[in-house]
Amino acid sequence: MSLDQRVKIGVPSKGRLMEKTFDWFSARGITMRRTGAEREYSGAVDGLEGVDLVLLSASEIPRELAAGRIHFGVTGTDLVREKLADWRAQLEVMAELGFGHADLIIAVPEAWVDVETLDDLDAVAAAFRQDHGFRLRIATKYHRLVREFLRANGVADYQLVDSQGATEGTIRNLTAEAVADITSTGETLRANHLKILNTAPVLRSQATLYRSLSADWSGASADILAHLRERVAG
Repeated sequence: MSLDQRVKIGVPSKGRLMEKTFDWFSARGITMRRTGAEREYSGAVDGLEGVDLVLLSASEIPRELAAGRIHFGVTGTDLVREKLADWRAQLEVMAELGFGHADLIIAVPEAWVDVETLDDLDAVAAAFRQDHGFRLRIATKYHRLVREFLRANGVADYQLVDSQGATEGTIRNLTAEAVADITSTGETLRANHLKILNTAPVLRSQATLYRSLSADWSGASADILAHLRERVAG
C-alpha cells in the first residue's frame, strides 16, 4: 500500500491521554509506539496492517478529522463539540474509551453566597449590567458550547471573554466575574475560591475514538475500517 493510501490514526502526542490511548488499543491487540524522539510526532502501529500513527495535539485532532487528513482520531468530546459546529455530519463515534473524564462547568466566586443556580446567575447578570453599565464577563475557552448552553437555559446579560491562560485566575485578575471551564476534580476551582453552580454540566467529556466521514474510505481503507470495528466491538 502506498503512503498516500495508508490509513492514518491521530492520537494525542503526550501525557496520560497518549499513554492511556496506547493501553486501550493494546488491550485490543493493536500496539502503538513512538518511532522517534519525544519531540518527533510520528509513530508506528502493529496488529493492524496499513495503518500509520500520527501524534498530534488533542486540540488539532477534530479539525484534522473534519478535513479528512486523518481517518481516525482520539480526542475529547469537549474539543470535538467546541471546534466543529456540525460534528455529527463530519464524524462518527467509534467508541468511548472510558478515560479522560471531565465536565465543562460554570463556576462563580464562593463569596457569591446567594448564587447557586442558573436562575441566580441570570438575576445577578441583570443586576450587574444595571450597576456597572456592562455585561457580566464569563471567561472560557469554550465559547460555542457555553453560549448554546446559556441560551438554552434562558441566561442573558453576559459576555464571554477568551481565556488564554489559566481560566480560574481571571476572576482574581479582575478580567472576569465568572468562569466556564473543564474540570475533573474541582480542586483547582476550590483553590481559587470558586464554586460550581448547582446544575447539570454544560458537557460531560471523555476520550473518544472518532472516524472521519470525509476521509478516503475506498479500497483497502474499507477493509481496515471493518477490521477495526471488530476489534472495538471485541
